[in-house]
Amino acid sequence: MLLIRLLLLTALASFAQDKAFVLALDKQWSDAIVKSDTATLEKLLADDLVYAHATGIVDTKKSYIAKIKERRQVYKSFEQRNPVVNIYKDSAVTFSHVRVTGTNQAGAFDDKIMLIHFWVKQNNAWRLAGHQTTKIDKLP
Repeated sequence: MLLIRLLLLTALASFAQDKAFVLALDKQWSDAIVKSDTATLEKLLADDLVYAHATGIVDTKKSYIAKIKERRQVYKSFEQRNPVVNIYKDSAVTFSHVRVTGTNQAGAFDDKIMLIHFWVKQNNAWRLAGHQTTKIDKLP
């Protein structure tokens, strides 16, 4: 019985660590986009990334990083609220509400969005494999 309790406690601790780690990765990603830090984005984004913007535009890892490098997508601020993380075997989903400002091909933006990220473990490293945003009228 003691062994079962120890295994359960170990699993719960690992689960909590994974949640905290994925939240930290989301923060690294948001810091990288505001700083136009493409080296960090290269490390965080999965090679087969699907990056769906609230505008309906869908980018790959290559096209998204090119937009950042070429200053066609510039983020001035990124304010994430109440992020939630769900951990699965080798993946995680994060959900949050965000206010994001910047400029893109359509001009300046000041958006309120819901954000979903899909993280996967590849070769013992977490990578962002899916990004989806939806515009909303107001932040909760």
